Formats: sequence, structure tokens, C-alpha cells
Amino acid sequence: MAPLGSRRQRALALPAGLALIASLGFLPSGTASAAPAGGLPAPVVTDGPKLSYVVNTYGGRSTAASVKKAIDKAGGTLVTSYDQIGVVVVTSRNPDFAKTVRKAAWVDSAGATRTAPLPTQSTTDMGAPRTLTAAEVAAAQAGTTAGQDPLEPLQWDLAAIKADKAHEKSLGSRNVTVAVIDTGVDDTHPDIAPNFDRKASVNCVAGKPDTTDGAWRPTSAESPHGTHVAGEIAAAKNGIGMTGVAPGVKVSGIKVGTTAGFFYTEAVVCGFIWAAEHDVDVTNNSYYTDPWYFNCKNDPDQKALVEAITRATRYAESKGTVNVAAAGNENYDLTSHSIHDASSPNDTTPGGRDIDPSKCFDIPTQLPGVVTVAATGAKSLKSSFSNHGLGIIDIAAPGGDSTAYQTPAPPATSGQILGTLPGGSWGYMAGTSMASPHVAGVAALLKSTHPHASAAAIKALLKVQADDVACPKAYDINGDGVIDAVCEGGKRDNGFYGAGMADALDAVRW
Repeated sequence: MAPLGSRRQRALALPAGLALIASLGFLPSGTASAAPAGGLPAPVVTDGPKLSYVVNTYGGRSTAASVKKAIDKAGGTLVTSYDQIGVVVVTSRNPDFAKTVRKAAWVDSAGATRTAPLPTQSTTDMGAPRTLTAAEVAAAQAGTTAGQDPLEPLQWDLAAIKADKAHEKSLGSRNVTVAVIDTGVDDTHPDIAPNFDRKASVNCVAGKPDTTDGAWRPTSAESPHGTHVAGEIAAAKNGIGMTGVAPGVKVSGIKVGTTAGFFYTEAVVCGFIWAAEHDVDVTNNSYYTDPWYFNCKNDPDQKALVEAITRATRYAESKGTVNVAAAGNENYDLTSHSIHDASSPNDTTPGGRDIDPSKCFDIPTQLPGVVTVAATGAKSLKSSFSNHGLGIIDIAAPGGDSTAYQTPAPPATSGQILGTLPGGSWGYMAGTSMASPHVAGVAALLKSTHPHASAAAIKALLKVQADDVACPKAYDINGDGVIDAVCEGGKRDNGFYGAGMADALDAVRW
């Protein structure tokens, strides 16, 4: 998320590729055991804008040749194929490519991943961080106690989830890796370098892995978002700068954001598959998949995007990966009957539309199995911007807020969240983007404590160990006499905080 300022199994003997997909729940009920008959019409002239697509198939390697032939006939060019989950990445200049290829045997769904031609023209604002002032550095140093990193007194968020107490018992295990699926991570930063996992890092922007050394780093023209998130999770406790929630675990960078700031489906799918295949224990996902804030299944293109990323997240979880994601920053009630989505599609000209949240989804955060994180401020209230919704929010963690709304106790001076920035500096950002990495860090501490626990077990422990936070009697965050959001539910399991506030101390002592 942009910071302030995402069936029935057939009891049949299946080919190897189909067997894996069916076991993960990807094979639709009623799918025939042999490819249906039928050909494709002659392709139209391919002189339209070049777009990227995902094609979701009913099979893996066993159907690759048939699907490739269908893609060729429809005017598509194969970029890569993720046979593990039956997702093919394609580019095409045929305006009717998706509609044409959907008619092919073994194709479940297909859709354009963007509305702007390659390369993308417009930009998405990820938000600019505020760097530390000299006065803030001096205040931090004056307030430092034994065992603290120099900037740790500014990190009110660590105490909010008891991470400071947890660090007295454990910093986390070097055998645990958290992947930051984001805009890239500057692994040369002195707070990140000691914990960086090179083998689990990659550039996935084009929809296929680029393992060139350093390809996971953001350029000077790109957002510092991913680097900030990485520091929140695993900035080393090394006498330099700040301290992460899990400063003893490893962190990797999986770059999926374009230079223009877009997170497209093909890149996100690549990121989850890379994490699954490289022993990543936790992924952090502080974004929504562009260009649609909400992807509606009654639209054939958007339906295909939901399906592709669902397959990818479920595959990652089947490999033991816990996927954690930010809930979003619009103060939406995600259980309401209607939401006005004014920002989609954000890579061309947003049209504005009213969507039904029960049929349209912020991906990956609202996908089955993904841990959805709401944000809190320095007073442990829901952040003014944080999306919410009973049954949608799983857990809460510090994401910061306007200091005018929630002011931290000294020596902390900002209500936002301190993080690492490219080039070896530190600065503040706020958003559910900052809440999600706190939960990813706690999940990493849990995995360190319980190294043989499954992804499902770690997710269950996150909720069991969370500290109950009841709904406020009246949520008027700016004090103007107007209720700014309504919290539904009880002391535990409610729409603002889910199961409650993440608890790092319990994560290391149980």
C-alpha cells in the first residue's frame, strides 16, 4: 500500500502438471480430463498498443505445447511460464488477445495486467519519506540507554509491540528469511547489509526473474519504500542507526515495482514464486496490485489477475511461506455494501466506479490465506487512514499517524515510523505499509522460536498471541465531533484491530 502522503478437487488420476494444480485447489470443478475440442479464429492484425497479460491454464507442463500454440495464434509472445501454478506471462499488440485466447482449450482465464502500453507512461506516488533532523538525532542520542542502537529511542513502535522486551530474549534466527516484495532493497545500507540474504533476492519487474547482481536495488529515481520496509523488519542491532522488529533474521529484496511505481500482476506472481522456491519463511507485501485498487471478478480481465495471484500466494504458502500484507490507506470499511473507487485504473486515466467489496478485491491483501494488517498510531488507536472491516482485518500493528492525532511520548518526536533509506540514511514514513512489516517481523520471530511450524501454525500463533484491543466507544480521531469510522466486533476479533495488537514478546517466549 502506498504510505500516508492486496473448489472442489477432482478425484481423478491427473498428469503431473495437473496433479499439483489440483492439489492446490486451482482446477475448477467440472473440468474435463481431456482438452475440449475447438479451434481458434484467425488472429486479428496485431498493430495495437503493446500490453502484458497473464494466461491461467488448467495444466502445467502437460499442456504447455497446446497453450503456447493458442497464444501464438492469438498474437501473443511468451515472456515466461510458471508451470507450478499454470500461469503464463505474455505480451501482445492484439487488442483482442485476451478475448481470443480465453476460447482456447486448457485456458481457464486471461487478462491484461495494465491499461497503459509498455513501458508504462504515468506514475504512482509511493510517498516521500521525511529524513531525520539534527534535533531528532540529538534527542535520540540523549535518550539512549544501555543496549540500544543510537536511534532506537525514536522508535515508539518497538515498545508498542513489546519488541524491545523481546530483544532481551531473542533477536531471531539466522535460519529465517523475510522477503520484502516491494520497490527494491538497498542491501548496502549499514543497518541492512549484515542481515541481507543475497540468494533469496531478485528483480521480478519484467515478470520473470533477473538475478543480475544488485538488480534488487532501487535506483536513485525509484521509491525508497522497500528499503524503509526492510529496515523496519530486520535492521541489525549493531550499534548503528535503528533496530528492526527481528534484528537477528535475514531479509531479502524481491523487486516488483517499476521505475514509475507500479506493481503489476506478472511481477507480483514472479515474486511469490521466487519466494516459494528460495526457502523464504515470510513475505511482506506493502502495496496493492496495479492498476486496479479493487479487482472485480465480474470483469474477465480483473478476474484473471485475481486468479493468477491467488495461485501464486497459495503456492508460496504450500511451500511454508507466511504472506503478510497491508490493509490499505483510505479509511475504507471493506465490509460496506459499496465503495467508490476513484483511483482505478491508475496507470492511465482513473474513471471512478462504485464497487461491491464482496465481489471486488484488493490483491494480494484480501486473498485467502494472506494475513491482512491494519495500522495503529502512537496512542494505539486505529490510524486515521487505515482501512478496516470485521472479518477482513486479521491483526494490527504500528503504522504511524499524524502527530496531530496521535503524539508519541518523548524522546520520540514523530508519530510516523522510522525506517532505513537508500544511501545509508534513515527517515519517517506512515501507512499500513509500515504496519505490515511489524507483523512480518513478529512472524519471523515466531518462526525462529518454532522452526518446524507450518505456515498455518505461524498464522494461528500470530492471532493467539496478539494483545486484545477493544473497539473505541466513539472513533473521532480529529476531535471535530464527527465519527470518522465505525468499529464492529468485541474486545477480540473486531473490524479495527482483528485479533489485536501483534506481540513480539510472546513470539519469543512461547
